[in-house]
Amino acid sequence: MIRVLVALFMIGATSVSADTLRLAVTTSFQNSGLADVLLPEIAADTGISVQLLVVGTGQALRLGEAGDVDAILVHARAAEEAFVAQGFGTHRREIMYNDFVLVGPSDDPAAIADAQTVRAAMISIATTEAAFVSRGDDSGTHKKEISLWDAASITPDGGWYRSVGTGMGAALNTASAMSAYILTDRASWLNFGNKRDLAMLFVGDPALFNQYAFIPVNPSRHAHVRHAQASILEEWLSSGKAKTLINGYRIDGEAVFTFNAE
Repeated sequence: MIRVLVALFMIGATSVSADTLRLAVTTSFQNSGLADVLLPEIAADTGISVQLLVVGTGQALRLGEAGDVDAILVHARAAEEAFVAQGFGTHRREIMYNDFVLVGPSDDPAAIADAQTVRAAMISIATTEAAFVSRGDDSGTHKKEISLWDAASITPDGGWYRSVGTGMGAALNTASAMSAYILTDRASWLNFGNKRDLAMLFVGDPALFNQYAFIPVNPSRHAHVRHAQASILEEWLSSGKAKTLINGYRIDGEAVFTFNAE
């Protein structure tokens, strides 16, 4: 099994049992607080205790490849589709979405609030060599950030660019301490308590769309995985009750996820 340090959250069980499902999820999902709303309802409705392994998307996919979890809930479509195409997952089902945002010092030295596109914002940060914090952890957020630099034809390096190799909360803390720019998902930003001088400066570009998808690990690869429980959980996450809870979840009065399961 892959050895990994994870934050472990359990509802209704103290050990792995027949009614426990191991779900690898992104740190941004956990940081949002939505898990605290969904997991008790899942346990009440299905009898399944969902055990979360909270890691970046890249690590979540590796846990799935190794059969160390029963399903994953992540947000990096190209990597997810490759995971399924290689036979590690049975299929990919979209559940909900939100968006990525660019956060930075309120005085906005790179003037990204005036940018017309996220590409222009990234170019402005690099051109001015304004401090930028990258998660650097192969997470879905990190993958998105790299794709934005690539779209701007920029290879970020130099003293202005700091790759920290941490989850979303820790990376935001670093950006807060440095008064640096950072890419984050909206939910993690709204739920972040150490904003200090940081502000949300650029939003709204379609390139910042952030889709979350559920993928059961393929029992043909790993016969021990709890595929029946994963199927039950998938149906619950795609249900009308899940839609109500996801769409109704708010941070400081602001809705942060939109249900789009079909």
